Amino acid sequence: MKSQVEKIANKPFLRNVAVMATGTAMAQIIYMALSPIITRMYGPEAYGLMGAFMAIVAIIGPVAALTYPFAIVLPKKNKEAHGLMQISFMISIGSAAALAMLLLFFSDFIVNWFNLKHLSSFLFLLPFIALFSGMLQIAEGWLIRTKQFKVTARVTVIQALIVQGSIVLIGIYYPEATVLIIITALAIGFKAVMMISLSQIPFLKQTTIGWKNLTELKELATKHKDFPAFRAPEVFLDAITLGVPILLLANFFGPASAGFYSIGYTVLSVPAQLIGKSVGDVFYPRISDAKNNGENMTKLIKQATFYLGLAGIVPYLVIIVFGPWLFSFVFGENWWTAGEYARWMALWMFFRFLNSASLTALPALSAQAFLLCSTVIFLIAKISAFLIGLYVFSSALAAIIIAAIAEAVLEIIFLYMTLYFSKKQDQIS
Repeated sequence: MKSQVEKIANKPFLRNVAVMATGTAMAQIIYMALSPIITRMYGPEAYGLMGAFMAIVAIIGPVAALTYPFAIVLPKKNKEAHGLMQISFMISIGSAAALAMLLLFFSDFIVNWFNLKHLSSFLFLLPFIALFSGMLQIAEGWLIRTKQFKVTARVTVIQALIVQGSIVLIGIYYPEATVLIIITALAIGFKAVMMISLSQIPFLKQTTIGWKNLTELKELATKHKDFPAFRAPEVFLDAITLGVPILLLANFFGPASAGFYSIGYTVLSVPAQLIGKSVGDVFYPRISDAKNNGENMTKLIKQATFYLGLAGIVPYLVIIVFGPWLFSFVFGENWWTAGEYARWMALWMFFRFLNSASLTALPALSAQAFLLCSTVIFLIAKISAFLIGLYVFSSALAAIIIAAIAEAVLEIIFLYMTLYFSKKQDQIS
């Protein structure tokens, strides 16, 4: 038994997952330890406003660099990866500038059209968030490529400690939504700066990058055009899919209802952050290497999915059975409804968690067009489900139940389709 344990521990993939998971676990412990204090300080309405703003951030941030940072892991040579980092940085600056100009001239129109009056005071943060998000994605891409997982783990813990600690300390004197929104938003930039300072990331050094003119960068950008063409729209639509419920609930039932959904989603995301993202970050370079070396990718995806299922079944099942009681006990009596929401959300989030490896594998399988199409279907299904629940049943809970069942079915189909693509790729190899 001891020899078997040592054999498993010595496997690079599992060791790297352990490093990432340990850092994420420590961060989640900090978040969950302080969350009961924060929820009692600020209340559902403040959480709802923060959730609505962060839903906008989640839509803008991931596409700030048009997802070129996702491609940093793929090239065999570092020179090409350095070029992708430079392209990503240039696009991030352009995105931030364009967003600033848009808000400068059309802020009133945007606020009225999307009914964002309760968030109008915070829109000025969005250009900074776009720039910070691009820098963060570049840093994460390079750290994954160079397998500096310890740096990522360390930064995750430091960020959690400083961000949550600041929210608690300031909340003692000023427990308002403004504090939650500003600190949570600026945490993106803080994490990017820490990652860059604690590791050797060359994208700011022209001499290290080695790309002499824009023609070479243009050719490189064209070579990886499937990322802005397919992955960027997919990430954008996926963020809308996740953010639409919060915005709809806030508009139909008020900030408190959005706050219940936000805290439910946050708790249910713990396994995804603790294990799913750790597996994904390590699995991405692993599946890319497998493709380059002609290994059996279907086998790798099945193994990763199986272990994700084992890791996720218990925590999600606990929420399904005991959700309302757990939420009211941990976060306070005002959060019972959040537990009701969460027990149904857990159904589809389990299958989303299960598909962490499949989602990560699709760029290596050259199946990003499929990913984009599937995201469009998810978005249509989610919006339709929520509109049925809100207009037909006039119930937030009914909307969540319908959406959860629909998305769980779609996630199962997504898994089978990913395995279909991997088998085709294995046959080619």
